[in-house]
Amino acid sequence: MIHVLLFAQLQEAVGKDSLELQFTSITVSDLKQMLKEEYNVLSIDQAMTAINEEYAQGDTVIRDGDTVAFIPPVSGG
Repeated sequence: MIHVLLFAQLQEAVGKDSLELQFTSITVSDLKQMLKEEYNVLSIDQAMTAINEEYAQGDTVIRDGDTVAFIPPVSGG
């Protein structure tokens, strides 16, 4: 199982701050694509990804037991 943490507008789009997904392994890119299709989270492509608190790229493999955080860009004023 993969634990997914969502923040800001991603959390609002999904309606939850976290998800538990039944995958033994999946790439970051494939997980983002699945979230776009399942939850219509189109802005996830702009989010930074961290796996177990370390930044990751699209081809990084997420494994069973990992925690993935999607961190959207922050704007301020």
